[in-house]
Amino acid sequence: MSAHGLAVFDDTMHTTNAWLKELGEALHFESRSDAYRALRETMHALRDRLPPGIAVSLAAQLPMLVRGFYYEGWQINSSNHAERSAEAFIGQIAPHFHQTKGQRDPRAIIAAVFALLDRKISDGEMHNVKNCLPHGIRALWPAKAPSAR
Repeated sequence: MSAHGLAVFDDTMHTTNAWLKELGEALHFESRSDAYRALRETMHALRDRLPPGIAVSLAAQLPMLVRGFYYEGWQINSSNHAERSAEAFIGQIAPHFHQTKGQRDPRAIIAAVFALLDRKISDGEMHNVKNCLPHGIRALWPAKAPSAR
């Protein structure tokens, strides 16, 4: 028997917590809730600037729990109507981190979330996501480290 009754729930809890731990360490957050907020706010800002088909395709590769908060509050008919400048993207995220203990720079938070996605999501999917975005938002993506093979 699993801890939560279903192995699928245990698996998504484990995977989501691993993502949040990795993100929290990268941003020197003291609180797992700050890492959750960084992931949620950045994912919402990204989702709102993607064509619906690409947004759904990206969601398919997210852990089930992350996929749930990624979709939270999404109105597909209003997608892609968000201001598409880098400044607006940063401005959507910045107000959520004034009280955070750890990294507060929204550019660093965005870069850490984008780097996490680069590590966790397939290269092909990330290529599709990046190519849908205007240059200013793509420029927020950190350079991907070459894989050690």
